[in-house]
Amino acid sequence: MPPRVSLQSSFKAFTGSSHIQSPLARLAITPSKTSVRAGSAESRERRRHDPYLITQARQRKAANLSRQQVLAEKREGSSGDPVYGESTPFIEELKIKHAASQSSQLNHFLTPQELENALEYSKNLTTPLNDPNKDTSDPLREREVTKYHLDEHANAQEAINRIVSLNNGNTADQMRIRIQECIETFGRHNTDNVLPPKPSAVAHDAATVHLEKTPRVGPDTGSPEVQVAILTAKILNLSRHLETTRQDKHNKRNLRLLVHKRQKLLRYLRKKERGGPRWNNLMETLGLSDASWKGEISM
Repeated sequence: MPPRVSLQSSFKAFTGSSHIQSPLARLAITPSKTSVRAGSAESRERRRHDPYLITQARQRKAANLSRQQVLAEKREGSSGDPVYGESTPFIEELKIKHAASQSSQLNHFLTPQELENALEYSKNLTTPLNDPNKDTSDPLREREVTKYHLDEHANAQEAINRIVSLNNGNTADQMRIRIQECIETFGRHNTDNVLPPKPSAVAHDAATVHLEKTPRVGPDTGSPEVQVAILTAKILNLSRHLETTRQDKHNKRNLRLLVHKRQKLLRYLRKKERGGPRWNNLMETLGLSDASWKGEISM
């Protein structure tokens, strides 16, 4: 009878560490990652390195920028420049530098008549006296003294003319003259005699009865149209300065403040005047458009 062989130990050894699992069992134990959550960091990282998505994003950005440029050009063409406006004779007069040949514009708060009277008084005060005794007087000496006096007066007159000339004044002196021009052009002490009143509102029985205003004394310097004109002159002065000094961030901020302050005054005047003759005269003279008071002004 053949000997009996035990197979149990060999089976146990076979099922040890050398046992090979099936592929299905391996997948069941450690399943593979087949999908990525849309908002996860891994998904964002994939999109950031995907060349197809990068190309699409660049195309969308280029299309958006080109559309914004088209809209900005269309908006600027329809409403105008919110800062500078159009060129008018009054604006051109504010831009040019006042020459000394203009007899109506002098520095140091002088008028041509006052300057002429002062020079004439100085000439008469320094005129040399002639000897009343003709027997002892020297005609040649008197002519020399008179000629010397006239030459000295001519030199003094030339010096005074240079001192009061705006060509030799600083920017503050020129700005003061421009402000005076704005007051004389838009002040209500002058425009009330030329422009008709604004359209009157319908009076109701229960409306409040306002007392008559106190008559104005002196030139008008506080009305909205005068303040808008003064701000426009300052804006032109600052913009001319920033054309050569582009790194002046302090004055760039001052320019933005002036533009937005003018916008508030224009909105107030538009509301009060209701598009009347005073509003139309201001906008036409200064060359301003609807972009100066409508919407948001970005610079």
